[in-house]
Amino acid sequence: MPLNWHRYGIFALGLQIRYSVNRLIIIIFLLAFGCSPSATKTTQKSDPKLKPTWLAAKPIQSGYFVGIGHGTKDGTNNYIQSAKSSALEDLVSEIKVNISSTSVLSQIDANKEFQERYEQIIQTTAADEIEEFEQVEAWEDERNYWVYYRLSKQRYTEIKDQKKRNAVSLGLDFFTKAKHAERSSDPVLALGFYYQGFRSIEKYLDEPIRLDFEGKEILLTNEIIASMQLLLDKMDISLDPKEIMLNRRLAQNDLAVIARAIDKSSQKAIPGLPLTASFEKGSGDVFPSYKTDVTGRTKILLTKISSRDLEQTLAVKVDIMSFAGQGSSEIYPLIAKKMIVPKATLLMRVQRPIVYISSVERSLGLDKSNQQFTNKIKNYLSNSGFEFTDDKSRAELLLDVNANSEKGAVSGSIYITYVTAVIRVATMKDNKEIYATTLDRVKGFSLDYERSSQEAYNKSIETLEKEKLPELLNTILQ
Repeated sequence: MPLNWHRYGIFALGLQIRYSVNRLIIIIFLLAFGCSPSATKTTQKSDPKLKPTWLAAKPIQSGYFVGIGHGTKDGTNNYIQSAKSSALEDLVSEIKVNISSTSVLSQIDANKEFQERYEQIIQTTAADEIEEFEQVEAWEDERNYWVYYRLSKQRYTEIKDQKKRNAVSLGLDFFTKAKHAERSSDPVLALGFYYQGFRSIEKYLDEPIRLDFEGKEILLTNEIIASMQLLLDKMDISLDPKEIMLNRRLAQNDLAVIARAIDKSSQKAIPGLPLTASFEKGSGDVFPSYKTDVTGRTKILLTKISSRDLEQTLAVKVDIMSFAGQGSSEIYPLIAKKMIVPKATLLMRVQRPIVYISSVERSLGLDKSNQQFTNKIKNYLSNSGFEFTDDKSRAELLLDVNANSEKGAVSGSIYITYVTAVIRVATMKDNKEIYATTLDRVKGFSLDYERSSQEAYNKSIETLEKEKLPELLNTILQ
C-alpha cells in the first residue's frame, strides 16, 4: 500500500509541473502580443481616406520649422531617402536669411547683385548641416511615401549661436595673425590669413559681427575685406615689355615677357605672390598660374595665338582666388569679384603669317580647271588670319599641294576611281617641313570615270575639311 501512494504522489506532481509550464507559456505569449510595437508606429499604411491632415495642408506649429517630403515608389529610387531629403529641404526653406543694414553684404552689394545667390548658398549648406530635427510622422500608400519633419526654432537658434561663437573666435584668431604678418611686411602671408578668417565667418555675412580688437570696436567681416583691399591697393604689377610685335606663329618669336610685383611705397619686391594671366582681347593659349620669385618676378608663358585680331591684349593680375586653395567655397568668389585687383596689360600687335602656294591638281592625269584642294585650304587659312602672296621673297611659309586621281576597276556599269593628295607646309627661309599629310586612295564611283573622279575628289575634300585642316592650323601656330 505505501508503494501505491508513492506512485500516486509522483503522478500528481507530474501533472502539477505540466500545468505550471503550460500556464507559463500562455502568459509569455500574451505578454509578447500585448507589447506589439504596432501601437507606437509612426508609419501608417491604410485606406487613402484615412490620410493624415498634414498631407492636406502643411501644419503650422508655433515654435517649430516644419517640412513635408514625398517619395514615389517607382522602383528606380530609394523613395524613403528621397522623401527625407525633400522634407529637409522644405524645412530649411522656412529659415529665412535677413540681411542687416550694417552687414558687409549691404555695404558692398548696394544693387543686390548677388544677395539672392548668397541666400541660395546659405540655404543649400544649411540642409547639410542642420541638427536635431525630428521625424513627427510618416505615411504611405501603394505608390507614395510621405514624411513629416519639424525643428525647434529655439534649439535651432541655440545651435546657430554656438556655431557662430566658435566661428567668430576662429575668425578673430586668423585676423590677428594676418595683422601680425602685415606688420612684418609679409603681404602674401597676410592675405592668406585674411582669407582664412573670412572663410571662418562667411556664413554670417548677413549680420554684423561686432567685437573689440586692440581696444577698438570693429565689424569683423567688414574689417577683413577692407584689410585685404588695402593690401591689394599697396601692390603694383608691371610687365616688361608693355607692348610687343609678334607673329601668329609663336615659334618665330623670341618671347620674353616678365611680370614684376612690388610694394608701391617701399618699392620692395613681393616674393611668392600668386598671379594669373588671361586674354582680355583676342584668344590663345597662355599658362594661367604663376608665383613670383624672390625678386618679385616671373616669366609669362604664351604658347598659342588663335584669334585673327591684329591687336590683342593679355592681362596679368594678382590671383586673389588662389588664396582659397582647392577647398574654395561658393561665397568667396562673390566677394572677390567686388575687389579691385592690381593688374598690368600687355599689348600685342600681331602679324599675319604670309604664305606662298605651289599646287598641282589633276584628274586622271589631266590638270583640273578647278583646284578644289588648294581653294579649300586657302579659304580656311584666310579666315584664320593668314595672308597669301605670289612673291616668294615676301613669304614666310610654303604650302605645297599635289593631288591626282587614277582609274580603278569597272564593275558592271560602275566605274571606280581613287584620289591621292599630299599636302606639305615648310618654312620658306630654310625649307624646314613643319606639317605634312597624305589622303591615300580615297575611293569614288559613278557611271563613268570622269564623274567617278569628281566623286572621289568630293569625298577627299570632306576629309580634308573635317580632319586635316584643323590639324594643319594647330601645327602651324605652335
